[in-house]
Amino acid sequence: MARITHAAEHLPTEEVKNRMRTAPRPLHRQRWLIIYNALVEPRKAEEIARHCGVSKATVHQVISTYNRFGVTAVETPGKGGRRHQYLTRQEEEQFLAPFFARAEAGEIATVREIWQAFEARVGGKVDDSTIYRLLDRHGWRKLMPRPRHPKADPQAQEQFKKTLKRRFKRQSPRARPKMSALS
Repeated sequence: MARITHAAEHLPTEEVKNRMRTAPRPLHRQRWLIIYNALVEPRKAEEIARHCGVSKATVHQVISTYNRFGVTAVETPGKGGRRHQYLTRQEEEQFLAPFFARAEAGEIATVREIWQAFEARVGGKVDDSTIYRLLDRHGWRKLMPRPRHPKADPQAQEQFKKTLKRRFKRQSPRARPKMSALS
């Protein structure tokens, strides 16, 4: 026998209905609709899921958290966002300010020194992608070219420099072959 899904009565039915209509975010409206269905007409989770257009697991999760925590379980910040961060946006701007000042003065600020300063600031190791995302968030991009190619061969470069002048020597106009009248 299937279990009937019930929602706890943390709020009166009219208040749930009102919140379902006036919730500012679609995610919250959907959650309130699931709770409203479980309050007004308790039935199997599959039927509530079919009626609300969500999965059975979503119905179980929403009802379970609502029964345990009440209204705060429904009106969460939502999915996404920066919740796991080393520094806030303002702290990041303050951290990068000296590097911006140096760059405006014409000095070069490398990722390596920003990375080392960041690790000293947060007190631990951080991945290089963290630094690149930090710089991207604040409008920095890598403009410095490599000093040399990693696979460069110095002997081949010197040999090329020696033979380059011979390759580009201009031919005199008399040395050019004449076009035949038949072609």
